[in-house]
Amino acid sequence: MTLIRFLRSDGSLDREVEAAEGDNLLDVAQDNDQPLEGTCGKCISCSTCHVILAPEDFARLPEASEEEEDLLDLAGNAQRFSRLACQVTINGPTMTVRMPG
Repeated sequence: MTLIRFLRSDGSLDREVEAAEGDNLLDVAQDNDQPLEGTCGKCISCSTCHVILAPEDFARLPEASEEEEDLLDLAGNAQRFSRLACQVTINGPTMTVRMPG
């Protein structure tokens, strides 16, 4: 199991939950009342599931696709460690996920 720390946009802890490795981050977030829409149904055609990951968690992931990068360019408050939650597979002992605000 992976411990997921969901942070509010100000960096304060919202909640900690456990998820199985291989789960989709958007599904875990929505199951735990995080404010992510995922309007496109994981089709990489919106940025309503934009999150900011801790640098060490970001580094463990495969590189974002060109489609994901294009959508992140349009996302509000996108940063160096931004990803679309629908494209993130849970891995590692912990993950820290901050809402962009």
